[in-house]
Amino acid sequence: MSRSTADPTASSPDAGFLWRICLIAAMGGLLFGYDWVVIGGAKPFYEAHFGIGGAPFLQGLCMSSALLGCLVGAAVAGVVSDRFGRRGPLIAAGILFTATGVGTALAWDLTSFNLARWIGGVGIGLASNVSPMYIAEVSPAGARGRFVSINQLTIVIGILAAQVVNLLIAAPVPAGTADAALAASWNGQLGWRWMFAAEAVPSVLFLALMFAVPESPRWLVTAGQLERARQVLARVGGPAYAEAELADIRSTISRDEIGRMRLRDLNEPGLRRVLVLGVALAVFQQWCGINVIFNYAQEVFKAAGYEVGEMLISIVITGVVNLVFTFVAIATVDRWGRRPLMLFGAGSLAAIYGLLGAGYLVGSRGPHMLALVVAAIACYAMSLAPVTWVVIAEIFPNRIRGAAMSVAVFALWLACSVLTFTFPFLNTHLGPHGTFWLYGAICAAGFAFMARQLPETKGKTLEEIERQLGVDRG
Repeated sequence: MSRSTADPTASSPDAGFLWRICLIAAMGGLLFGYDWVVIGGAKPFYEAHFGIGGAPFLQGLCMSSALLGCLVGAAVAGVVSDRFGRRGPLIAAGILFTATGVGTALAWDLTSFNLARWIGGVGIGLASNVSPMYIAEVSPAGARGRFVSINQLTIVIGILAAQVVNLLIAAPVPAGTADAALAASWNGQLGWRWMFAAEAVPSVLFLALMFAVPESPRWLVTAGQLERARQVLARVGGPAYAEAELADIRSTISRDEIGRMRLRDLNEPGLRRVLVLGVALAVFQQWCGINVIFNYAQEVFKAAGYEVGEMLISIVITGVVNLVFTFVAIATVDRWGRRPLMLFGAGSLAAIYGLLGAGYLVGSRGPHMLALVVAAIACYAMSLAPVTWVVIAEIFPNRIRGAAMSVAVFALWLACSVLTFTFPFLNTHLGPHGTFWLYGAICAAGFAFMARQLPETKGKTLEEIERQLGVDRG
């Protein structure tokens, strides 16, 4: 077995070490998932409480405030993580997640609500950037897809946890309940607050555990701390593995670049091409449209004929499917490869959205519409959701990975903000059928782009990928 495909997790003197640090880093994904989706179940209740049920702009603002924070978090994550390491930004994210859970729960008006959500968004921007990057940098080549996909698994667990918490906290809502009655109920007064407050518990745990995680060995090499890097790599795969990896990492970084990270390197012609690929994949992961099902579940399921109480149960069903099919991705990403899974996801969503739009157009309601939504989530969960994170964590060179990935993740959250903010308007003017047909057209375009531009990276070290893409300067 070649070094690029060897899996030291099978023979490491401390195989549990790699699993521990990756799982702890991936907890950032769990908090990202919870914070991102908890608002979907709380939406009908806080909207009734604040009296914004008939105000599309304010509805969109509340749904987008965290995403606007994501842009700030993603923008600063690259510079901070390239200059100070990967561990510090994850610790900062833990602090911000704790603050948003408490702050949103105590919000007294829309301004304080949106500010608290924005703070959590900054945490999401940091965690979504640094968690998969850290995991990619500590993982061996033959298992990197699986380990980075664990970050997506924890995101999905966080999504499902938010959905279950929402379901358990919310009191039953009779069909046809008016907004005024909903605002005066347990759900409208306190229930939605507890939904957000529950985030503080895993946030504190993540913050405490991060102090037991070592720094990324690849960042340590770029910072000139070779002995510390050797020690971390030896814990992962033993002394021989550490020496081989260290030599390979150093071969991609010229002597004058050790200890110096320069943002202007992003403008190199070769790196520009890879940066465009990473940005395009990140934007497509959002504009494929699946996230509106989580963020605007109330509207999606209402159009399919479900009441608020039934909606919460339907949301949990989608969360379970999301979780199950993420395991499919973990099992296949290092066997089937990144490219086949990405193409499968784009093509499948284009077809499903065509059927879903047709169903909405003719006013079709009932379990078969839920089945189409579930099928879309299943396809997304085993392809675009985890594999996009794997690819954008792999394709950038060691010397500038933090800054380059920051640009891609910034683009991802900008695309997500646009998607989330525009859905109420699209849904109003195009209708559910037109909106999903639009997303289907985007998926078809994404399929065509990836068929031409996306290389296969499975089984290669990060340094081999640099050479494959022509962005190494060793």
